[in-house]
Amino acid sequence: MSTEREFDVLIAGGGNAGLCAAVAARREGASVLVLEAAAKFYRGGNTRHTRNMRCAHDTATDTLTGPYTEDEFYDDLIRVTEGNTDEELARLMISESKEILTWIVEQGVRFQPSLAGTLSLGRTNSFFLGGGRGMLNALYATAEDLGVEIRYEAEVVAVDVRDGEFSSATYRKDGRDHTVPARGFVAACGGFESNFEWLKEGWGEIADNFLIRGTANNKGAVLRMLMNAGVKTIGDPTQCHAVAIDARAPKYDGGIVTRLDCVVFGIVVNREAERFYDEGEDIWPKRYAVWGRLVARQPGQIAYIIFDAPSLERFMPSLYPPIPAPTIRGLAEELELDPDVLDRTVSDFNAAVRPGTFDPAILDDCRTEGLTPDKTHWAQKIETAPFYAYPVRPGITFTYLCAKVNRDAGILMESGAPSANMFAAGEMMAGNVLGKGYAGGVGMTIGSVFGRIAGREAARLALGNAGVRSAAE
Repeated sequence: MSTEREFDVLIAGGGNAGLCAAVAARREGASVLVLEAAAKFYRGGNTRHTRNMRCAHDTATDTLTGPYTEDEFYDDLIRVTEGNTDEELARLMISESKEILTWIVEQGVRFQPSLAGTLSLGRTNSFFLGGGRGMLNALYATAEDLGVEIRYEAEVVAVDVRDGEFSSATYRKDGRDHTVPARGFVAACGGFESNFEWLKEGWGEIADNFLIRGTANNKGAVLRMLMNAGVKTIGDPTQCHAVAIDARAPKYDGGIVTRLDCVVFGIVVNREAERFYDEGEDIWPKRYAVWGRLVARQPGQIAYIIFDAPSLERFMPSLYPPIPAPTIRGLAEELELDPDVLDRTVSDFNAAVRPGTFDPAILDDCRTEGLTPDKTHWAQKIETAPFYAYPVRPGITFTYLCAKVNRDAGILMESGAPSANMFAAGEMMAGNVLGKGYAGGVGMTIGSVFGRIAGREAARLALGNAGVRSAAE
């Protein structure tokens, strides 16, 4: 094992949160090392699969169609989390998000007008030019220009933490272990969604049927190390950002193209060909993340989105084509569902649809009456051949059990006292804000805002401590 030179700030994780932390720390004058477990091509964890971030802003811009106030943002967050959030940290995130829109452009990231369709995010969310990978490339270029050192395929295998104070981390590269001392540490290396044994601790054996939308590297190793070192955690281990994705997607790294946005245009049935939830509950970006957990609770952890020909062009399709059939009974046979039950489910739904004015951009008046559950918006008869279906499974994005932090992104110990020099950003602390549920783009907001805060505060602490040591020497 070799011991390397000491850095002011050591960052575990090279995604959005880690890069924002690295840039912020370097701009404070700190020496910075980023340890990224992935190879260079796959750098960035889940960030490379993203496409937008949700930020408060007071006026329309070149890429945003109107204002999105701090109060509206907070109301949206409270609605999706059902109040399961740290209000102080949530309001801090929302307030800081206004400045992040400008700051992140200063770091080379560019935005484009929003995508159309069921997203309805043109006013609230800023879309990255080139998607998440474009954003990452810009941040990496800026970090490298500033002098941030980056090591790829460098997996953190140990951290030395004593009485709440970090002294060094050990990473493994090319089969050799290297220890790096640092005055400050930022944990920004994701949740544990890729660790199926850990998932089973909360979900049981059904977790084997989950798909992981992002990186296979997020196994929660650093989080577990910190927990063993006495770090305070927050969050339910079964709570996560989970959406319904195409059941034909790969086990890992299917990304955004396997997500399905057509739920509001049809009905969703389980393996028994029965509906089980209101497909029209709310505007899609505010409720799409409930569907992963809903499907997880269905038999076999699988469900099917059923719709007809007029809806085929109303949403962004999955990477995989929908399964077609000329009749509902024929569709049932393709899906290996009971044809009689699916035919009855669709017929009952069609009979319950009430007249209205269809508008996918608002909570319209197209609904059903007399069903359990009813569809409260965007209900239209499924009657025009050909008929289509997408099979879906729970797609886990990231988990919410994480390190508890304060306003400075400082990690708290089990005693409630802040660590002497450890900070967390991104998915490593997202559960402080997201105790439940999800709203589109919030994960990137958490990563950018708290990444910047963590890097800045870690640098100021490290440089202050270095100054004290230099004066003493």
